[in-house]
Amino acid sequence: MAETGDNSTEFQAHERTWRGFTAMMTWGTVAVALIAALVVFLIAS
Repeated sequence: MAETGDNSTEFQAHERTWRGFTAMMTWGTVAVALIAALVVFLIAS
């Protein structure tokens, strides 16, 4: 890929993508943990 010299813009876009990914993974983990707890509770009762 050719060097365009616009690294700051690329880094800002990368940083936004990474923040979105980590936020999605965090909330996804929380949601899966809650669903798993609900399933365990329903099976146990």
